[in-house]
Amino acid sequence: MTTTYAALLRGINVGGHKRVPMADLRTLLTGLGHGDVRTYLQSGNAVFTSSADDEEELAAGLERAVEERFGFSVDCLVRGGPYLRAVAGACPFPAVGLEGRQLHLTFLSEQVTPERLAALAPETYRPDEVRIGDRVLYLYTPGGVGRSKLAEALNRPALVKGATATSRNWNTVVKLVELTRGRP
Repeated sequence: MTTTYAALLRGINVGGHKRVPMADLRTLLTGLGHGDVRTYLQSGNAVFTSSADDEEELAAGLERAVEERFGFSVDCLVRGGPYLRAVAGACPFPAVGLEGRQLHLTFLSEQVTPERLAALAPETYRPDEVRIGDRVLYLYTPGGVGRSKLAEALNRPALVKGATATSRNWNTVVKLVELTRGRP
């Protein structure tokens, strides 16, 4: 049985750094034995099928292959379609009617506890809010993430120390859910 996964590569094709052409990424994933490989945008989103069932192993294999092929390391998370649907369905904010820039999900390699975020003092950042989900942070920024002091605070290494973290706006999450839908 195969599962459809989304690979989320962190920090590629940003400001001309860590360039990974999407055609090359598709070829790389196909070369790793994955099927039905597709990419979305230029920001490190790929969807593929695999008979493997270990997301961490799939991510580690992709990280090694990117480093071998392109000569630089890239953190990567791999998440199955059911997980993406569950995370989108559990969004604590009213996503309908929001612009993509107002709602972001930060996917994490491990669960973040409320204690890690306790030092943020949420009242300081209002109207921006963050909520914890299953290996994900939901970040609501009515004024846009680019102006958000909370988004800036969440990027501090101490908050996600030891975890791989990569963010996607709501529009991208919805598209990844769509691309992995209808398959296990």
